[in-house]
Amino acid sequence: MTWAILGWDGTDAAAPGRRAAVREAHLAFITAEAAAGRLLLGLPLQDEAGHSLGSLMLVAGDATARDAYLAAEPFATAGVWQRVAAHGFRIAPLPYLPWPPPDAPPPAGRTHSVLIGWDGTDAGALDRRLAARPAHFARVGPMAADGTLLFGGALLDDAGRMVGSLAATSHTSHAEARAWLEADPYVTGDVWRDIAIHATAFRALPYRPLPNG
Repeated sequence: MTWAILGWDGTDAAAPGRRAAVREAHLAFITAEAAAGRLLLGLPLQDEAGHSLGSLMLVAGDATARDAYLAAEPFATAGVWQRVAAHGFRIAPLPYLPWPPPDAPPPAGRTHSVLIGWDGTDAGALDRRLAARPAHFARVGPMAADGTLLFGGALLDDAGRMVGSLAATSHTSHAEARAWLEADPYVTGDVWRDIAIHATAFRALPYRPLPNG
């Protein structure tokens, strides 16, 4: 089991200071979690101007492991994240490129975009996803192989049903990410009805290879 944890910072004036004060403790914690195989990937979520909005963490394990992660995560315990949502996540089995080595230099700016697309909530939503799924996978498979797609997969509800998608792409502007989205079968097929784009920067940590990657 994998969990996509979305932790959102506060919107008050003190929010940037809270994040800055805890950042080093957070980096030390996620480095250890990555080395232990419990953290599959961690990415900051930013707006188009590069201001921090929150974080995306992919955590391996059952609900107990998810809760243990949140109980020890400095951004959660120190109040950096004011709102947290944890969703079941199924990583798509695609030929992703290997992560950069842990000693790669930290990013100097935006390196990727994080895309969060929620399906419709009507009775036909799952049928639309299943109808568009073969074309979607045919499109993103080569993009995983060439590095355009860092990772991707399905967001699940409590019953394990696919209700959305999460992906990180190599686009370094909202305009590029938006153009990529507009051509995807999940957009043209009316699967994703609520889409958010976030800037992010990939920091190399001692991550294990993605499952099915």
